[in-house]
Amino acid sequence: MLYLAEVQKQKGGLLSGGGKTELRLLACQQSDQNWNNVPEETIAAEEASKLNDGALVLVELSPNRQIQRIQEAGRPLVNILQNFSRQLKNFKQKEDEIEQWKQSLMFQVQELNRREMDLDARLEQLQEQEDKFQTLEAEKQAVESLREEIKQLQTDLERKSQELEGAWEHLRGEQRRLEEFKAEAKPGATLDEEQSRSLNELLNRLSGDGAATESVREHLNQSAEFAQRQQEVMNQYWEQLENLRNASQQQQQELEQLERTLCDRQNEYQQALINLEQQKTLHQTNTTLLNNKQDFLRLLKEQLRQEEELQLQIQTIAANSSDTGTGQQVNVEALQKMSLEELQKKVQELQDNLRTNSSFVQEQEQELNYKKETIEELKNKLKQASGEELKRIETELADEQDGYEFLNQTLIGQRRSLLESQSILRQHQNVLLGRISNINPITLSGDSIDFKPVLNQMETQRQHKSQQIQKLEQEIEQTRSSVEQEQSKIEQQNQELAAKLQELKALEENLNTLRTSAIESRVKVNFCQDTLQPIQDALDGLRLKLQVMTESSESQQQVVRDMCQTLQSLVHQPELLAS
Repeated sequence: MLYLAEVQKQKGGLLSGGGKTELRLLACQQSDQNWNNVPEETIAAEEASKLNDGALVLVELSPNRQIQRIQEAGRPLVNILQNFSRQLKNFKQKEDEIEQWKQSLMFQVQELNRREMDLDARLEQLQEQEDKFQTLEAEKQAVESLREEIKQLQTDLERKSQELEGAWEHLRGEQRRLEEFKAEAKPGATLDEEQSRSLNELLNRLSGDGAATESVREHLNQSAEFAQRQQEVMNQYWEQLENLRNASQQQQQELEQLERTLCDRQNEYQQALINLEQQKTLHQTNTTLLNNKQDFLRLLKEQLRQEEELQLQIQTIAANSSDTGTGQQVNVEALQKMSLEELQKKVQELQDNLRTNSSFVQEQEQELNYKKETIEELKNKLKQASGEELKRIETELADEQDGYEFLNQTLIGQRRSLLESQSILRQHQNVLLGRISNINPITLSGDSIDFKPVLNQMETQRQHKSQQIQKLEQEIEQTRSSVEQEQSKIEQQNQELAAKLQELKALEENLNTLRTSAIESRVKVNFCQDTLQPIQDALDGLRLKLQVMTESSESQQQVVRDMCQTLQSLVHQPELLAS
């Protein structure tokens, strides 16, 4: 099982030699991304004696608590933190997506509620219109009934008029006879009894016809009153029609205003779209510049790595050819004074430490080769990937390259430390060999080549290139910050553009709703106009006929009264002396 542990070293005394090295267990791995605390426990680990006190390591223990493998925890911890950072970033993205979904759902719910309210209002309006239409239909039927009744009255009036016309013809005949009688009568002649009786019958008939005409007049008056009441009802409908027409005109004005507003919003949306495209172009340019700088940075780092490897090889050659290759010297005089057993023990300790460090460096070198192979595989996959897979491989490749650079930088110092340990061990071995064989240690090295000028020049170049890399990294960081700000602006503009698009859709829906409502209002106005106008025309014609019939009846009645008075004066005239 894999544990995270801390190296603890206990310093030994002067006679006891090196101190005791232990590992204090901190956490235990349950799964790839799951670590749990463990009860405080300390185990002996001489394998970690080469590590510094307080260093963090990953140690794999067998079931009987024996150490199977141990390695520094720096790089694995960095990988764990990177994975954790990516997971936090993904979690943040998911939270943002969920929040956007929530907002979208809330907007949709509000829109559905608004549409439901609009539908309810329109249903109520339709119900009111249907009620008004039914009332109007009832009034129309009443007018039709009145029209039928008036037709019946008109028929009766025509029949009475015909009867009255017959009476008038008879009266005119009697009047002619009277005129003839007056013309033939001698002065002083009087009416006989038969003539008086005939005139009385004629007066009685005229009186009877007058009563019938009075009945017709009463019906005409009732019809006129009913027509007046219907006109008052029609006036109410005409007033409602005028209100509906005013409301339709107001809706038309609102429709025109909304169309102008929609046109302005569409222009704003187009301008925002153009600004977004310009921002995207600038972002793409800076992103390309950032990628070029990153490629150049990787090239510089690769050159620096190769130069450091060359420098390391030269240092290795210098260390193998001379004990002064690394620049670190040992106190030969102190080694000469040291007892032979202590010197042999010291040499053995150096050999053990060198063996352990060499094994650790070899493991790190192997891991570095694995990472290099992984990077090459990802580069090959990157050539064939696209879409989301391309972004994922680019992110994974960037993480692997960062890990490779971090591990390579770590190995540079470890390689130097290993060379220094080799040089120190060789100097101790030379002193030990000289004391055993009674040979001066200085003569053991023989002639050597001075690599210091070359190493110094390479170190100067390495520092210069490191400064160049550091400057380029700062520029890259500034460019990356600018790209991130541009990306943030693009996202903000996308959100604003989406909001404007939603506003446009809402305005278009409102415009369509208002346009439909305006059309319905115009249809209602036209329908009511087409429905009311024939009824009003029929009612006006009916009132005019009633008025004409009433005036005609009154005129005829006045003539009848005048004729009656004339006949009565003739019938009751004083009798003259017979001729």
